[in-house]
Amino acid sequence: MAKTVIMFPGQGAQYTGMGKTFYDSYACSKECFDIATDVTGIDMTKLIFEENDLLNKTEYTQIALYTTEVAILRALKENGIISDVNIGLSLGEYSAITASGAILYEDGCKIVRKRGIYMENEVPHGLGSMAAVIGMKPEELIKCINDGGFDKVTAANYNCPGQIVISGEKEQLLKCMEALKAAGARRVIELNVSGPFHSVMLKGAGDKLERELESIELHEITTPYIANYNAEYIYDTKNIKELLAKQVYSSVRFEQSVRRLITDGVTEYIEAGPGKILTGFVKKIAKDMGADNIHTFNIENVEDVEKIREGR
Repeated sequence: MAKTVIMFPGQGAQYTGMGKTFYDSYACSKECFDIATDVTGIDMTKLIFEENDLLNKTEYTQIALYTTEVAILRALKENGIISDVNIGLSLGEYSAITASGAILYEDGCKIVRKRGIYMENEVPHGLGSMAAVIGMKPEELIKCINDGGFDKVTAANYNCPGQIVISGEKEQLLKCMEALKAAGARRVIELNVSGPFHSVMLKGAGDKLERELESIELHEITTPYIANYNAEYIYDTKNIKELLAKQVYSSVRFEQSVRRLITDGVTEYIEAGPGKILTGFVKKIAKDMGADNIHTFNIENVEDVEKIREGR
């Protein structure tokens, strides 16, 4: 059996109706929506299944994604599809930690709800922003940021070869975007986001989250996960709370994490959640590494579960 990783996407993957087929088909999945509703006081079925103006607002997006991803995870487990390791992108790391056994789902709902609120409210709207940088190597990007004195801009997400997201104070970020274009970036695109996520401007949100995490009990890890903050395997609960607090205002090292997984012989990559963003990243990373034995699956509808069985 191939080594298997289950991956969980982050903000930006959400859409109205995600997870609906699992809600309708699996009692264990429906229970996830019911529990999240009870814990947060938000009607998750209305938030996720009905058109509204809240789903794309950070404080609601995060809990909606977490609910959907864990609902899909539970359905996968019911079908005997389990992982050897878990990984998530930004918000998705909470689903990965839940899959690892370290955080109970109910506690995860509490923390993710708070995380979304803290991140939404930390920086007044319009003062910070993010941009995708296409066609530039990490070392070239960092040199350009440092040489330009853009001390309020940082690399927020290392997604895959040739795609890095930067984040920071908007006025400086716009100047940095021009400098990156001049330095050879193929494209630099400002993103439609509500804040400068994974930058030092979110330090206050990370501190608030760390205090919130103090009340959460952690449990023994049954399946390791890879942390966004340092791209390291996490086998015990010792540093989880500190890593989650730092993750809010630090770089997400998804590409480095996947490179590690490929090097360690993981060949099966299952994206549990809306969209195909992470499997797209994996394919680009695998191609860059010359790894031709990588198999990817997207699980966003119940029909996709059967595709794994057929594809294995």
